[in-house]
Amino acid sequence: MCKPRHLQLEGILLLSAITFHQHPPKMMDTLMASSSSSSSSTTTTTIPRRPPLPPLRPSNPFLHSVPIQSFRKQPLHKKLNHSLHNYSPSFSLKFSIKCGVTEINETQFPETVLKCDRPVLVEFVAAWCGPCRLIAPAIEAISKEYEDKLLVVKIDHDANPKLIEEYKVYGLPALIMFKDGKEIAESRREGAITKAKLKDYIDALLQSLSVA
Repeated sequence: MCKPRHLQLEGILLLSAITFHQHPPKMMDTLMASSSSSSSSTTTTTIPRRPPLPPLRPSNPFLHSVPIQSFRKQPLHKKLNHSLHNYSPSFSLKFSIKCGVTEINETQFPETVLKCDRPVLVEFVAAWCGPCRLIAPAIEAISKEYEDKLLVVKIDHDANPKLIEEYKVYGLPALIMFKDGKEIAESRREGAITKAKLKDYIDALLQSLSVA
C-alpha cells in the first residue's frame, strides 16, 4: 500500500531524528564526509571582476569649473550664484542695439543741439519709463522720414540731471524742439503720442519756422 508523499517525507524525517539522537557522532561524521566529498568533486570557477569604470569627464566647461560637491546642502539661489560666479567661458558675448535716434549727453548737447543749422527735436527718456518705450518706434520712424529737415536726438533723464534742471523736464517722455540755439515757443510736449499726432506736431512746428 503506497502512502501519500507527505507521509513518506514525515517518516523519513522522523527516522533521521531518531538516528541522530541515538548515534550523534556517526551522523555528524557522515554529514562531514558527505560535505567534503561533494566539495572536492566540485570544480571551483573564478569569475573575473571587471575593472572599475573611469570617472566621467564632462565636456561641458560649466561642469568642469563648478564641482558637483559644491551644489550639495545649499539653497537654490546660492547654487545659482555660485555657478555664475565660477563660470568663466572662453568667449565673450557682445550685444549691440541699433537705433535710428542718436543718444547724446550733457557735454554733447551744446554742439549737437544748440549749434545745429537745422531744427533739432530732443526727446527726454528713461529706461524705466513705459510710455518712452511705447513711442520709441514712432520717434525712430520720424527721424528717418524727416532726416532732411530735422535732427532727432534723445537724452537719458537719469544720466543728465543738469539738463533736466535747466529745461525743467518734469514728465516723460518729453519732446522739445530747438532752432538756432533756442527752444521754440510752445514746442514742449509731454506724454505718449501716436505717430499720426507726432507728424502733425512736427509739421506744425516746421511750418511755423518757415513762416517766421
